[in-house]
Amino acid sequence: MTTPPFDPVSERDVQIVTAQLGRPARDVIGIPARCVCGAPTVVATKPRLGDGTPFPTLYYLCHPGATAAISTLEATGVMAEYTELLATDDDLRRRYHGAHEAYLADREGIEHVPEIAHVTAGGMPERVKCLHALAGHALAAGPGVNPLGDLAVARSGWSPDVCRCPDYLGEQAAAADDADAPAASSAPSEAG
Repeated sequence: MTTPPFDPVSERDVQIVTAQLGRPARDVIGIPARCVCGAPTVVATKPRLGDGTPFPTLYYLCHPGATAAISTLEATGVMAEYTELLATDDDLRRRYHGAHEAYLADREGIEHVPEIAHVTAGGMPERVKCLHALAGHALAAGPGVNPLGDLAVARSGWSPDVCRCPDYLGEQAAAADDADAPAASSAPSEAG
């Protein structure tokens, strides 16, 4: 099986995702989308968690700014609007079904989990159940793969190209402390 292209996960990534989620990150196998600053935006999660639980959500939106923007859309009824679009737009329905197939292929390329073999995320391919899952897939796969995810990201007003990340690990403060510290001199000490 082949793995979809995404960045390998580092310990720093896991620390940032843990800070983003406010709970320990689990079973992260890669970072398919990042903020312009490098912080994870979407994580790839194992199709079968370490405890044996099948986990259909391969692409998980973890960036707090993206999550908040998509939550706002969900709160304003956009899921129902997009579900209605699916019922009336044959081309959109066809492309959304293609997104479902692409998602299944990506996950299957990592691990076959029979219990979730035909289950994707976000309601694909028949309805819109979770814009977070669709946006996560769109950001991970790139434009044109998940049409409703693309619409949600565009409509949210959030972009991975404009960093609004907090200092997840206190690195900015550490860098400022380092900048404020006196520079080490290579000149010999007068005391010695």
